[in-house]
Amino acid sequence: MGLNFMLIDDNEIDLFVNRKFIERTVGDVEILTFIRAKKALDFLSSLSIGTSSDYHFIPDIILLDINMPEMSGFEFLDAYSRLQNKSLTKTKIFMLSSSTNVKDRIDADRHSACQGFLSKPLSCEMVQKILEDFMPALN
Repeated sequence: MGLNFMLIDDNEIDLFVNRKFIERTVGDVEILTFIRAKKALDFLSSLSIGTSSDYHFIPDIILLDINMPEMSGFEFLDAYSRLQNKSLTKTKIFMLSSSTNVKDRIDADRHSACQGFLSKPLSCEMVQKILEDFMPALN
């Protein structure tokens, strides 16, 4: 069974490195990357109104940076929570950030749309833990 990951981070190097860790750990995976949270939200919104043409990608897991221009990770979570899209009910979102602010960690853990906070850098072990903890919910 292939998994779909969405990576949202304004740092293209982090996107590249995270993609490689996920590909190495998961194997059968499709990954969409966005350097702007607003663009990712627009994509997810288009799924709910059926304007995404023939391309059908529903993310199983979203890894989301906190500090980004235009729309922060928390602003994304708030907007995501307002989406009316039943196909996203199994999607799991994790904050993946280099933030050392304790408030960011607490806010991520408390947000209803977020499964928790992960500290950068991502590792194969972290990806494996996500899969172990949330694979039953993805089936």
